[in-house]
Amino acid sequence: MNAITIMTVDDHPLLRAGISGALEFEADMKVVAEAGNGLQAVEMFRQHRPDVTLMDVRMPEMNGISAMTQIRKEYPDARIVVLTTYEGDVQALRAIKAGAAGYLLKSMLRKELIDTIRMVHAGQKRIPPEIANDLAHHMADEALSTREVDVLRLAALGKSNKRIGTELFISEETVKSHMTNILSKLSATDRTHAVTIALKRGILDLH
Repeated sequence: MNAITIMTVDDHPLLRAGISGALEFEADMKVVAEAGNGLQAVEMFRQHRPDVTLMDVRMPEMNGISAMTQIRKEYPDARIVVLTTYEGDVQALRAIKAGAAGYLLKSMLRKELIDTIRMVHAGQKRIPPEIANDLAHHMADEALSTREVDVLRLAALGKSNKRIGTELFISEETVKSHMTNILSKLSATDRTHAVTIALKRGILDLH
């Protein structure tokens, strides 16, 4: 029986080494490539065509979602499992829309990595129940517009409405109007609460 070929993509060498170490005891799996960022991931995928790719989200050069989008554009059958420390439903939805076959929190790797690889290789999808519940919970929510995300990002950096208006070339009144919409859409009590919710759900990423 041919082993499932695997590529690991993460900017932390220790995590890649840990995954390789965990997989070397599985007779039906073989790590054939590693990459430290999204650009390398695309290049290594072209060279090795792994059966399953384990892809981190936050990386330098090119993030995991962009790398996955590029890989699946060239190889629509690519099976990619997103690995992240981040539970936000918005990020999970982005990954799923980009074609992720699996979505795993790094805290779950020890328990669920092996089964997830086998399931995805067999053509199934794997999303942990807690993330699926989170997605379902927010399904009916109205998404923030691009401009509202811009306003909230600057607010998260502690900038006043006036300053936000100056940076975005809009009036202070328009900023206030956007902020009112943001609070309503996120069911937030004030801007600090809105920022907290947006970070938790993956709408904002300040890293």
